Amino acid sequence: MEEIKIYNDGEEETREVVKIKANLINILVYAMKKAFFFTTEDTSLKSGDKVIVETTRGLELGEVISSYEEKEILSCDEFPKFVKLATQQDLFAYDVLKKKGEEAIKQTQEEARKLNLDMTIISADYTIDASKIIICYLSETRVDFRELLKNLASIFHSRIELRQIGTRDKAKMIGGIGICGLKLCCSTFLNEFDGISITMAKNQMLALNIPKLSGHCGKLICCLKFENEAYLDAQKDLPRVGLRVRYNDEVYKITSMNVITRMIRLETKENVINVPYDEIKDKVLPKDYAANQQALAQKKKKEQLQEENTASNNIKVEEPIKEEISSQALDNQNNRRNNFKRRNNNYQGKKQNEKN
Repeated sequence: MEEIKIYNDGEEETREVVKIKANLINILVYAMKKAFFFTTEDTSLKSGDKVIVETTRGLELGEVISSYEEKEILSCDEFPKFVKLATQQDLFAYDVLKKKGEEAIKQTQEEARKLNLDMTIISADYTIDASKIIICYLSETRVDFRELLKNLASIFHSRIELRQIGTRDKAKMIGGIGICGLKLCCSTFLNEFDGISITMAKNQMLALNIPKLSGHCGKLICCLKFENEAYLDAQKDLPRVGLRVRYNDEVYKITSMNVITRMIRLETKENVINVPYDEIKDKVLPKDYAANQQALAQKKKKEQLQEENTASNNIKVEEPIKEEISSQALDNQNNRRNNFKRRNNNYQGKKQNEKN
């Protein structure tokens, strides 16, 4: 028995919840390529047994991948139910339906082509009782498949479910070999797709080359998340890239580091060195060192400009020296002017007398 807290109209209430014991067994469903826990009363099941289970899609064939465990659950409705052990007839039917599913892919793709529908058929799976066929297709846009559904119903004569999937689901269904040389994680053990961001690649100091960091689905590879927490823990005591370090009487900038070997790359304009973190552990300068140095440089430059402006304002511009004319020079100039007028008058008087 367990107590839980619930809130009803803002008021906190405590209620007792009764848990029941149930046998849970982990079964891999072949068609879905996923493992789920199922409830069972048969405790004789062992790893490798072929079984028929009930899923949201219907009755399907699966394989036990671990022995049963007794757990406390709230209700048996939380988990799907194990139906029975698979018989030889069930295994034969599965092989026949698997071949029919391969033919259904080709038929469905041909019908989609006739209707000019932009969709790629990825898989077609029958339930073990052949009462339903689930067809998965890939498309970048929403597809109106109502007419296609009518045509397929006349071909397969069973219930048809069309499901649009993404590129990651396609890679999981088809499978393949990853860059590590092993089978794709999504097609072997991953049941759910987690969000992968480029920040995880940055945390692991990987080159941000998107084609190399992308998987078969075209998305970022899932294994970026596997070691992300380990790298974050390892980086807790390491300095951040971009900080300054005073080493051998010089100020270096941290440009990169190897988290595994704990080697730090230091650079200046003239030199590049790699040193162990332990050698510079106590020589890392404060975070605001670079900002303070920049502020001091700007302040010094500003002061120099002010000094230059002050010096230019103190320089006296010498006015051109005006030539002073003495009084004697003025008298001589006036005398020459008067003499010229007098001679001119005499000349004019003589000419007038000659005319008379």
